[in-house]
Amino acid sequence: MLDKLLALDVQLLVYLNGLGSETYDGLWLFITKQTNWTPLFLVLLYVIYKKIGGKQTLYVLLFIALLILITDQCTNLFKYGFERLRPCNNPEINSIIRIVKKTKSFSFFSGHAANSMAVAMFIYHLIKPYFKYTFLLFLWPLIFAYSRIYLGLHYPLDILSGYLFGMMTGLFIYRIYQFTQIKYFPL
Repeated sequence: MLDKLLALDVQLLVYLNGLGSETYDGLWLFITKQTNWTPLFLVLLYVIYKKIGGKQTLYVLLFIALLILITDQCTNLFKYGFERLRPCNNPEINSIIRIVKKTKSFSFFSGHAANSMAVAMFIYHLIKPYFKYTFLLFLWPLIFAYSRIYLGLHYPLDILSGYLFGMMTGLFIYRIYQFTQIKYFPL
């Protein structure tokens, strides 16, 4: 069963990765770099500040830092626990996929997917009372994580597992944030 699932994962990677072309490689290299998303982060920070104030925004930033720390460290535990080769390093498939970027670390699960989904989930719950289209925030982790498949760095299951882990972690940390708001910052 697991072998069949992994085979399907490889087939889906080959298909999705094969949709790319050299024309768009630069765009996806730009998208995959975290610092290039800084304008989005600054807009979100401004929105949060305007809605909940300065002191609470600092408190939110503390929780987001904790969230990223937890997600990132758990991702590394999984990567070095499973030691799944990245597609770009897998000798069974690296000759049939487009490799746009290489890295030496392991693949399962995607830290990009986990971190971006965790932060998106946390911020979504934080600002959804204020905005009708807050769900559009989830476009960020979708585009961000797809870049990893495009570049030949992750399998689709790495991305989906990262999303799942990120969603659960983001929601868990948001619930802790809510609890501390009730206990220490009552309205």
